[in-house]
Amino acid sequence: MTKIMYNVLSPDGIFISCEPFNTEEEAVKYAYQWCKRYERQGYYSTNRWEKIPLEDLPENLCLAPVTVTE
Repeated sequence: MTKIMYNVLSPDGIFISCEPFNTEEEAVKYAYQWCKRYERQGYYSTNRWEKIPLEDLPENLCLAPVTVTE
């Protein structure tokens, strides 16, 4: 049996959580918490040395459906 779950991709294309979420809402809520990790430095630095301002970071994330086989 397969199930659709959700995760969020960083601006670098890497999942921000090791485990997918049951709903889109859970994934989005976690994404905002994840963004707070960068408040101290005020930006997210990509692997390409690009600095994304903290206020622009949420719009640079991508919600991704993940197919899980149970």
